[in-house]
Amino acid sequence: MRRIVAQKPVRHVDIGSQTIFVNLLSAVVPVLFLDYRPLRANVARLESLQGDILNLPFANASLESLSCLHVAEHIGLGRYGDPLTPDGTRKAAQELARVLARNGNLYFALPIGQPRVCFNAHRIHAPETICRYFSDLELVEFSGVGDDGRFLEGVALSTFKDSQYACGFFWFRGA
Repeated sequence: MRRIVAQKPVRHVDIGSQTIFVNLLSAVVPVLFLDYRPLRANVARLESLQGDILNLPFANASLESLSCLHVAEHIGLGRYGDPLTPDGTRKAAQELARVLARNGNLYFALPIGQPRVCFNAHRIHAPETICRYFSDLELVEFSGVGDDGRFLEGVALSTFKDSQYACGFFWFRGA
């Protein structure tokens, strides 16, 4: 949240992250929250819209501030009623990159470590895989929370390569 606030966006768009996050962020910056299951809440500066991460209702290169935190790892596994899509995370990444404006900021988080699929729950990706999914964007910063619960800022992608279930935070900028 502090990365977003420091950039002082006029409006921030979030795709499916936790509602407590978008609620808190909306206290500082206007937020448009898009989710498969729309949020029904009356919160000042928080607008909610139903949508699909694989078909975002935004024009190409139109969003200057965008987040998707702990969402893409679930896409295509059917857990939330979505259709089965084996490469759901990659397709979600393509769609996020499509709508990110030149010099726009994308804040992206998901489980990282030894790659695998946990049936009907989530995928765990190698950080390098995520960077390949966003290869047209610039990686500004990579941070994460390791298996031991420690938060490490601005580290190398290889830092969590042996992790079982770490959390990777990627900050990308549109090229």
